[in-house]
Amino acid sequence: MAYLFTSESVSEGHPDKVADQISDALIDNFLAFDPQSKVACETLVTTGQVVLAGEVKSKAYLDVQDIARKVIGKIGYTKSEYMFEAHSCGVLSAIHEQSSDINQGVDRKKKEEQGAGDQGMMFGYATNETSNYMPLALDLANNLLIELAAVRREGKLMKYLRPDSKSQVTLEYDDNNKPVRIEAIVISTQHDDFDAEAKMLAKSKRRYGYFDSACN
Repeated sequence: MAYLFTSESVSEGHPDKVADQISDALIDNFLAFDPQSKVACETLVTTGQVVLAGEVKSKAYLDVQDIARKVIGKIGYTKSEYMFEAHSCGVLSAIHEQSSDINQGVDRKKKEEQGAGDQGMMFGYATNETSNYMPLALDLANNLLIELAAVRREGKLMKYLRPDSKSQVTLEYDDNNKPVRIEAIVISTQHDDFDAEAKMLAKSKRRYGYFDSACN
């Protein structure tokens, strides 16, 4: 029986992704200066504020606030009117030493006996629908946001774009579980006000067919 399958992706400026990138940058830096670092970091971002939390055991000392601000600036939050800006947002660090109980469970003299230190559940699979083995709907959703980010950074075609955006692609599959057509594409993006609402929507429809706008 034919069915529809939808995948969603968020841009680098989406709060979830901003938090991920900051956490990733902290881990990368700890490992760069001390490959034996044990890092469990969480990041929360909200209006004008970043909270860094977690447990770390490392010989490296890092300016975690500076790392967070550089990530935020690279993403594109560089204007105060966004109410979240790299140089002015608050960055609170609640990172502390890894607890001895957790460290006892992960540190071993033999690397092959090393523990993971955490658990997780996730949904995902490899498929031959694309050359990178990602599900086609997710691959399309990711590429749409990559292109949107390129347009935003170029600053010529759509100067009013802001970093936060999201895409969603729905595919129709046939009885043999093969994708046969795109049922729907939705792109929702944060942007500056550049005209009256009706005119902004009309301009967006002319350029991209349709996208859901989210003014902030």
